[in-house]
Amino acid sequence: MPDDQPLHGIRVIDLGQYIAGPSVAQTLSDLGADVIKVESPGGDQARSVGPFGEAMVRAYNRDKRSIALNLRAGEGRGILHRLIADADVLVGNFRHGSADRLGIGPQTLSEKYPRLVHASITGFGTGGPSSARPGLDIAAQAEFGLMHMTGAGDGEPQRVGAAVADVSAANAVVHGILAALFRRERTGRGGHVESSLMEATLAVQAAVWGEYQLTGKPPRRRGNGQANAAPAADVVEVADGHIVVSAYASAKWLALCRLIGRPDLATDPRFLDNPSRVVNRPALLAVLAEAFSSLTRAQAVAMLDSAGIVCGAVRAYDEIDRDEDVEASGILVQVADPGGEDYRVPGQAFTVDGARRHASAAAPVVGAHTVEILTDLGYSPDAIDAMYTRGAVAGVPRHEPIPRKVAL
Repeated sequence: MPDDQPLHGIRVIDLGQYIAGPSVAQTLSDLGADVIKVESPGGDQARSVGPFGEAMVRAYNRDKRSIALNLRAGEGRGILHRLIADADVLVGNFRHGSADRLGIGPQTLSEKYPRLVHASITGFGTGGPSSARPGLDIAAQAEFGLMHMTGAGDGEPQRVGAAVADVSAANAVVHGILAALFRRERTGRGGHVESSLMEATLAVQAAVWGEYQLTGKPPRRRGNGQANAAPAADVVEVADGHIVVSAYASAKWLALCRLIGRPDLATDPRFLDNPSRVVNRPALLAVLAEAFSSLTRAQAVAMLDSAGIVCGAVRAYDEIDRDEDVEASGILVQVADPGGEDYRVPGQAFTVDGARRHASAAAPVVGAHTVEILTDLGYSPDAIDAMYTRGAVAGVPRHEPIPRKVAL
């Protein structure tokens, strides 16, 4: 890892499962931190749920080192505490109360390791009646408005097609961790950073929540298109698919009318101003569909771009993977996988001094670095051998002269 990375020299202990916790640690890893992923002998729970779980592991565990510990055994917990004592950051997304039962609750960590920045993500927060409930992304989308707002007006609620609650909570926690590390540089004191899927889901809806506060009416599901502007985020069918168009400001609406050869629409009572266009949105969309019906997505986007009108082609992943803008940005990280074919995944959505990681090592198998990490902690080969025998640790086959004791 280059020593000019922002978090070079920072060690992170990742106790996360699935997406939220591992995503936090992945961001810190991409910023240069040394991340040790602590797993049970059976591994991160995502490893046991088929191809989707494998995709999670691949996406959020690059460049980490894995140690497999039996945290139900006192010896395994003892090793964990030795790791924590030498760490700068600890990340977990346990169900509320689980960390306390392992002896790594927030109060205990603050007392034993005052310089440690420890971060936790729960489903529903820690102060309310739902604090003990298990929380996954879909539950947060359902209970905190996102599904209610997503989908066609006359259809059933829809989940957003990505784990936005998980990733939003992870991003919030990364912000908190970086702020806490900065404070530690000035004061020597670490601290506890906490978020929940509930809070993250509400936070991404701040503008819609503001609309609710202004009107006193809960926003309703409308499908595509913004509730109080038109055309705005409206989908229009073209010859080879769909585009999205936003031209609700007066100048842009006039420009769109001229562009499609229909200047008369600017004085049509149905479309005279934005409120009129909102009320008459079906008629408006029918006019736009007719105007663009003979054009391809590329032609329509080029034409709209020429007039400075916000637009976009609706595209699938296989098209995005070949996109020149995506390629130029460098956001897709090349992952070297010695156990299979190399692949690419999206990395961090920002650069530092114009740079970010472009190549990455694949997510490790469970316990791939158990021996290496225990050796770094000062355990002797005989002690490591005994821990394998007792089942306190697990991992992949070990190099001679230490024989493999636990196969996963």
